[in-house]
Amino acid sequence: MSSAVWHPYAHLASQPPAPCVTGGKGTHFRLSTGEELLDATCSWWCMIHGYGHPRLVRAIQQQAETLCHVMLGGLTHEPADQLASELVRITPDGLNHVFFSDSGSVGMEVAMKMAVQYHYLRGQPQKHRMLSLMKAYHGDTAGCMAVCDPEEGMHSLFAGFLPQHHFAPAPEAGFDAPPEAVSRDLAALRAVLEQHHEEIGALLMEPLLQAAGGLNMTSPDYLRGARALCDEFDVLLIFDEVATGFGRTGATFAADHADVSPDIMVLSKGLTGGYLGHAATLANDAVHDTFIGDSPLHAFMHGPTFMGNPLACRVALESLRVFEDDDYLARIGRLNGMLRDGLTGDEDLRHHPDVANVRTLGATGVIEVKDPSRLTGVAEQARRNGVWLRPFGRWLYTMPAYITSDEEMQRIIHAMKAPFIG
Repeated sequence: MSSAVWHPYAHLASQPPAPCVTGGKGTHFRLSTGEELLDATCSWWCMIHGYGHPRLVRAIQQQAETLCHVMLGGLTHEPADQLASELVRITPDGLNHVFFSDSGSVGMEVAMKMAVQYHYLRGQPQKHRMLSLMKAYHGDTAGCMAVCDPEEGMHSLFAGFLPQHHFAPAPEAGFDAPPEAVSRDLAALRAVLEQHHEEIGALLMEPLLQAAGGLNMTSPDYLRGARALCDEFDVLLIFDEVATGFGRTGATFAADHADVSPDIMVLSKGLTGGYLGHAATLANDAVHDTFIGDSPLHAFMHGPTFMGNPLACRVALESLRVFEDDDYLARIGRLNGMLRDGLTGDEDLRHHPDVANVRTLGATGVIEVKDPSRLTGVAEQARRNGVWLRPFGRWLYTMPAYITSDEEMQRIIHAMKAPFIG
């Protein structure tokens, strides 16, 4: 099938024809060839309920009969009001104000603009730089590219176009690391803040799981230490929970592992169960109330056309209900146990000469290889066995839908291990 579609992250001269998806049900999607593929990547980590979930489909259909879209400028509607209230209920304490947008990248742009204007309104206009972490990925829009890892990230081509921000070393201490290892990571973060805090407005962080930057998994103690450092240096703490939110790390939000509340939190992907694009940037009272004033400068000048889209809000509400009604945290715990047993518990895999590291966290499993060429052909091999895997760089990973059965999880684990131990 010829197509005018320009596909993402593709080498146009060498990319093979993209398989055409004709439908999906549960954990599988169907191709025009008749193949049924078990989706091990959750369609870029968002289809947490799988495909064609009847409650989510029905929610969209019912909302479409009433109101598909209306501008949120000067107006409101029940789905947006209800979703904002529910997000305040389930997120860490203090995040009482919700600004909607239409994608994770835009949600992060909102967060950064919010932080800069917050400091401006407090008489600190010089605090207009961000502090990010190496191995970070926060999105592909211009502002987000500027806070992604400038060395190993995918945006180095645009370096001359982007504003310059500050970076701290990526934390190296893993989820269960001893305190002394986390202390070294926090000392490196402190060093950057001590030197540049007068111009840093916010620290951006993917808590516990740095996703597209290499699936680095870090310690809850690092979050607690980062919170204390931000308070000490008058820097806002922004959690990018686009990938980590809604259960991916084993808790509803990664912040919950550390009992930490950021000043600003960004949500997307699993927010709608992947059924429609939508995002939310939540802020605490201190940030929000700074914008209360009569000056034209107090208005937050941002307003995506499709922010608060009624269809997206309604399906997000239903997604949250399914998450709680069906006890997804217990399901995620079961998936994590299988990933730990099948990946990190496999001595032959961990000690394979081509494997650099094997790690798991929540409903995420990663095999990191020493040379990315070692993963050539892995996706095709998995497809022949009915599993859709999409490795990138040195990382072969799974982030399955939470409805994945035990038998399906074993098939995914086998497909990941097959290139190494058969």
